[in-house]
Amino acid sequence: MTNQPAPDGSVAAARPAGKRTVAAFDFDGTLTSGGSVLPFLVAVRGFWPVLRAVVALSPELLRAAVVGGTAADAAKEKLFTRLLGGLPVQAVDERSLAFAERHLARHLRQDTRQWHQRQGHHVVIVSASPECYVRRAGELLGVDGVLATRLAVGGGGLLTGNYEGKNCRGAEKYARLVVHLRANGLLGGGDDQPELWAYGNSRGDLRLLRAADHGVDAGLLGPLGRLRKFPRLADVVRETEARGQLGLTAMPTTLPE
Repeated sequence: MTNQPAPDGSVAAARPAGKRTVAAFDFDGTLTSGGSVLPFLVAVRGFWPVLRAVVALSPELLRAAVVGGTAADAAKEKLFTRLLGGLPVQAVDERSLAFAERHLARHLRQDTRQWHQRQGHHVVIVSASPECYVRRAGELLGVDGVLATRLAVGGGGLLTGNYEGKNCRGAEKYARLVVHLRANGLLGGGDDQPELWAYGNSRGDLRLLRAADHGVDAGLLGPLGRLRKFPRLADVVRETEARGQLGLTAMPTTLPE
């Protein structure tokens, strides 16, 4: 999974015969517009309980938004503990499906996911949002895998609200993807590596995009964002459409410096 563009600029020529291509997409702000965590919590618990929890945790949530990193992990876990702790996992799963259907109907972005699927690429969603509904969204979109933040289940099948493992953000996104690729026989040793496309919109996606052969910025901040060195999604889509009109199947290979 290293940058090896072909001399003629085509992905197909750059990729050895039989080599697989993987496309990893962030969820919030990448596959979909805006965030999904708060709307999901409202769908499960209602508006007023979520508002009270957000107000109670506002200092920590504000710090998390500014600092990011472990502060963001801890603040989000506290929010989940307050609002999801003690709920039956089966009931939350049922609401997750309804939420995923509604959220995709309203917020699914026009992107290159379908192009990758038509080419037979291995498409994976890698998200810091809760797996319970991101997995459902992945099923509806027909992707090959969903890697997201798992929530722990305690006695009696009740959610604790705590993470099971780590928040799927930053380095954890790439680590989870590597495990997934190995488990599916897509990651070998030496030069036996898949060609990786990675799409993200925030600093939590930076590690994944840096590891990819082709990292794409799907965010709205453009030159002001943390992913500004990567090609913009709009440019990638525009060039893809142009290539399609010319009868070509290859995506553009413009890479960050």
